[in-house]
Amino acid sequence: MSRRRKAEKREVLADPKYKSVLVTQFVNNVTRQGKKRLAEGLFYDAIEIVNQRTGQDGITVFKKAVDNVKPVLEVKSRRVGGANYQVPIEVKSERRVSLAIRWLINYARSRSEKSMAEKLANEFIQASKNEGGAVRKKVDTHKMAEANKAFAHFRF
Repeated sequence: MSRRRKAEKREVLADPKYKSVLVTQFVNNVTRQGKKRLAEGLFYDAIEIVNQRTGQDGITVFKKAVDNVKPVLEVKSRRVGGANYQVPIEVKSERRVSLAIRWLINYARSRSEKSMAEKLANEFIQASKNEGGAVRKKVDTHKMAEANKAFAHFRF
């Protein structure tokens, strides 16, 4: 952590098609090796697949998926008197969104479908129904925080 001034948050521009900052954040996280156009294409294809499979608006399914994956609590290691404790803390709103996006992408990448667009679409659909790997990760994180509730007084 810097002892000087706090790092400034960069302004993220809304995505041109859906006018959503959340979509831009997601696309930026999917981007690899500077290929943002490819990542945008993957995301838009995934939204189209969601439209076809569910009959619902793809963006609303995506937003619901992100909301369902957002964690409320997480654990952080805290060293107290020579012992490490897993201390449960509340997650700030910006970190909630970034964790949800990261988990959705990671679990989509580990799926077995053919294309990345299909993987993303299926992860969105499952997460919007409170199923899938990303939601399981959130539940596991909450269970860890619940199990270590006894150490909450070490919060910093």
